[in-house]
Amino acid sequence: MKVVIAGGTGFIGKALSRLLVDSGYQVISLTRSTRPSDIPGVKNAVWDAENLSGWGDHVNGAKAVVNLAGDNIASGRWNEDKKKSILESRVKSGKALEHAVIKASHRPEVFIQGSAVGFYGLQGPEPVNESSSPGGNFLAGVTVKWEKSSEKVEDYGVRRAIVRTGMVLGKGGALAKMLPAFRMGLGGPLGHGHQGVSWIHLDDEIGAIKFLIENEQCKGVYNLTAPAPVTFNKFSKALGSVLGRPAVMRVPAFVLKMLMGQMAQEVLLGGQFALPERLLSAEYHFEHVDIEAALRDVVTS
Repeated sequence: MKVVIAGGTGFIGKALSRLLVDSGYQVISLTRSTRPSDIPGVKNAVWDAENLSGWGDHVNGAKAVVNLAGDNIASGRWNEDKKKSILESRVKSGKALEHAVIKASHRPEVFIQGSAVGFYGLQGPEPVNESSSPGGNFLAGVTVKWEKSSEKVEDYGVRRAIVRTGMVLGKGGALAKMLPAFRMGLGGPLGHGHQGVSWIHLDDEIGAIKFLIENEQCKGVYNLTAPAPVTFNKFSKALGSVLGRPAVMRVPAFVLKMLMGQMAQEVLLGGQFALPERLLSAEYHFEHVDIEAALRDVVTS
């Protein structure tokens, strides 16, 4: 069985590729690089998300297509060019994959569409679930368009699941950027620290995607977040405890806004308490539900 992954060379994509290969799947990773994959059982195919040349045929006969492609939202200050790249990299990849699926003579059984809990905007203390409305900020608007980018595959009988992912805890991603400061005892909450952190361990992120691929009744929106979101204050305290370091060096909001502008407001100082209600209803069993235990597993493994 074949799975095609756009974004397969990223933090989540690589881990998902390994899991799928270990489970007996053949994985095609769509990438802009011409280098072969360093993961046994994974074949890289060059794509540009502009046309189907060189990669479109791989979609034919695949069990699943997984779209995780998109520019890193946290890599520096947002200017108009960066914001355009954040949006277009997601929408173009979705439309290209949608086109490949529609053209295929043997269409995939399922299309997994990436998204993020940023869909819900900058929320207060009240939890949100998959039926909650989108926010009105930039990232919420991006996720709405990202999710819509591949929606036409449903008109051709392809089951589609949208995965709204939170902060993924693993050896990479956001946590890797935080660890140096926390290890030196210089870590701590950002701003007031009451913003929600909807987190998920990498094991559960990729486990849930595999679960959605393999369970034919699963379609629609799923929050890929652990059942117990926390405040940034609690997250910082847990990470400090795991590392045996103080975590009291609070970074004032005005400093972050001055250095990073809108990105700081939406990514670092904003947050959500997103609950995975539909994933739980589908009887996915989380491996990691406690924030300190999850952090300890990542940091010490």
